[in-house]
Amino acid sequence: MAMEITQFLLAAQSPDARVRTEAEGSLKQFQEQNLPQFLLSLSFELANNDKPSESRRLAGILLKNSLDAKDSGRKELLVKQWCAIDLALKSQIKELLLRTLASSVPEARHTSAQVVAKVASIEVPQKQWPELVGSLLNNMTQQESPAHLKQSTLETLGYVCEEISHHDLVQDEVNSVLTAVVQGMNQSENNAEVRLAATKALLNALDFSQTNFENEMERTYIMKMVCETACAKEAVIRQAAFECLVSIASTYYEVLEQYMQTLFELTSKAVKGDEESVALQAVEFWSTICDEEIDRQEYDSPDTGDSSPPHSGFIEKALPHLVPMLLETLEKQDEDQDHEDDVWNISMAGGTCLGLVARTVGDGIVPLVMPFVEVNIRKPNWRSREAATYAFGSILEGPTIDKLTPMVAAGLEFLLTATKDENNHVRDTTAWTLSRIFEFLHTPDSGFSVISPQNLPRIVGVLLESMKDVPNVAEKVCGAIYNLAQGYEDAGASSSLLSPYLTEIIQHLLAAAERTDGAESKLRSAAYETLNEVVRCSNLLEASGIIGQLLPVIMAKLGQTMDLQVVSTEDREKQAELQASLCGVLQVIIQKLSSKDETKPIIMQSADQIMMLFLRVFGCHSSSVHEEAMLAIGALAYATGAEFAKYMPELFKYLQTGLQNFEEYQVCSITVGVIGDICRALDDKILPFCDQIMSLLILNLQSDALHRSVKPPIFSCFGDIALAIGAQFERYVATALQIMQGAAHVCAQMDTLDEELMDYANQLRRSIFEAYSGILQGFKDAKAELMVPYAQHLLQFVELVFKDSLRDESVTKAAVAAMGDLADVVGDKTKPLFSNFSFCGEFLNECLDSEDEDLKDTARWTQGMIARLMVT
Repeated sequence: MAMEITQFLLAAQSPDARVRTEAEGSLKQFQEQNLPQFLLSLSFELANNDKPSESRRLAGILLKNSLDAKDSGRKELLVKQWCAIDLALKSQIKELLLRTLASSVPEARHTSAQVVAKVASIEVPQKQWPELVGSLLNNMTQQESPAHLKQSTLETLGYVCEEISHHDLVQDEVNSVLTAVVQGMNQSENNAEVRLAATKALLNALDFSQTNFENEMERTYIMKMVCETACAKEAVIRQAAFECLVSIASTYYEVLEQYMQTLFELTSKAVKGDEESVALQAVEFWSTICDEEIDRQEYDSPDTGDSSPPHSGFIEKALPHLVPMLLETLEKQDEDQDHEDDVWNISMAGGTCLGLVARTVGDGIVPLVMPFVEVNIRKPNWRSREAATYAFGSILEGPTIDKLTPMVAAGLEFLLTATKDENNHVRDTTAWTLSRIFEFLHTPDSGFSVISPQNLPRIVGVLLESMKDVPNVAEKVCGAIYNLAQGYEDAGASSSLLSPYLTEIIQHLLAAAERTDGAESKLRSAAYETLNEVVRCSNLLEASGIIGQLLPVIMAKLGQTMDLQVVSTEDREKQAELQASLCGVLQVIIQKLSSKDETKPIIMQSADQIMMLFLRVFGCHSSSVHEEAMLAIGALAYATGAEFAKYMPELFKYLQTGLQNFEEYQVCSITVGVIGDICRALDDKILPFCDQIMSLLILNLQSDALHRSVKPPIFSCFGDIALAIGAQFERYVATALQIMQGAAHVCAQMDTLDEELMDYANQLRRSIFEAYSGILQGFKDAKAELMVPYAQHLLQFVELVFKDSLRDESVTKAAVAAMGDLADVVGDKTKPLFSNFSFCGEFLNECLDSEDEDLKDTARWTQGMIARLMVT
């Protein structure tokens, strides 16, 4: 029997903190002591029209939160708890939820629709609520069903389709759902809310409609209904219909040919004259078609060797009409828009789509866009000038260098002058366009750049002057300098061209990072990211003095952050953000100066002070800084080598904290990587800390609470530790190998249809092979016999991977390397195994036929190791 909980639900929303806390405690106690009755009582509250709307609202929220959570571990627990509830009681709860769909209160219906979908997400895949779809469809077919019941039923169907997989419904159920949804969209359905709910439901049901879209008659009927709905008199319904068309463009591209004329007319009309929310979706339709065709073109490239999915060339065919339509949108800017900010409007959508069109058709877009640019670039109206500049910048990726070079060469000086335009928007877009020019047309290492020794002084002068502009423009200028510097990386003699300007560029970037008006526009982080790139890509022999002078400046700035007044959470976040940026710069400086023996002493001289700063940063207890400082410590370990040992006693407690930080799992993952760096730096000097490190790593692997993405790096870290301490790894072998074998077994069970899961499986497999390689090599000079009991498992695991056609190249390489290490290290004792595992030869031949030179080299080495073994 359900308990009366109205008063508790109302009190839990009281403005009086004491009353609120007491009521929340009572509800929590009820939930923990008797979950089934708690959920039943909430369902009664939600279903009862006589109850206050406030208590019903909270009942719905608590119901949802009792069935679903963002955290995967918590969600798993909630699902188990629901599954354990008595069947009769669950039926009662579900009956109440379905009854609430008929409530006269919109909020109760909406909440109930969401909760029904959450229950469905648990039960439908397990075939535990077979009558659900029938019950919902019944609401749609009964003559006397009121409009609000139809609306909430369609909303529920939409949510259910969103929550479950298309494998969970049989085709008859899909057909019935689609029929109900499409009927709900029909113009004869007079109620706009019903038609809107139906259109939104179709959006979620499209994934289920594969079979229906293969049947021309059914497909045409669905398309006809969507196109009619895209002309509805209510804008919100038109928008939902265009959202369906966007999804159809992505999911059913192959069957769109016969509808494209109609779709062009519909989208064109919407883009030119409809409300912005509708027009945005109409542009998004064409962006999605571009995405599909770009993907298919990449598939088509000779590198993949795969048979490509069909490419209908819709963009090429529509080009003469599509480009003018998109160019028209560019002049519909907002007064206060800022590219790449949170604003999204029709002008930005049009420019983004134009960029995708350029990537899809290449050279064909240039003659259609350049007349627009030439006509508008000098007009007195700022909108025309900004639109022309935006169009020019948007088409720089896609066409060939030969096609772009004349227009960029002709336009570059004009753009440099336009950085002084009277209008902020024009200057912003000009800086963005210059950044794009340097990104796509400045690659000296490939023999081409629009930048020459003659125009470089002018370019640098203009950019540095523009760094003083308003923050949003200065931020785009940082992007231009970033791409300018990046182009000179590994550019041979050309890499010297920027060296004379480095001091000035660095000074301007530091000044931009110090600006107090820049926090809003992300200018500070852009300035520091650009500084990192300028340092990273500089010619070290010429720039070492400048970088050496920058080091104490950044160290001093990091030291000053410790003295910032921190009163509020916002202060703490600002301090953390600044420390993260400065640690990032130090990491790049350390990596750059330690990459050559001549400049490494600069780091060695400052290493103690640098490390002291990092330890003080850890004292500030902020995870984002934690990550950046950890990464910088990894770089310092690499730079200082065995000298790093003196920092370990003080650093070790922070490494332990990082390994135990399950909540911010990226911190945990980075810490694991840094431990690998430290092992490589210290070799056997890491030994005093290994017991504690290994026990924490093993605990992490055994924990369900730790995010799975951290687990592959831990296996790789096993290999790093084993390589560092050699024969001393003996004490960890049994436990480590047992867990590695368990993880290999998990890999074998994974669903190969799930793309995300396959990515994870590939990471896991590669890291297990890396662990095997590290452990084997660690035992090479002593105790190799310890690995004999594990040799068979390793080869079985390699065979499993060999049989998987979806494995990724890095997994193949790691598997082949581990085979070679086994033959090399364990030697004679593995001879019978290599004789028995006949797949080895075939696998190595496959690798030798690869186009990847690294893989070929590894395969040749492994082949040599096995051959040497067989002839001894």
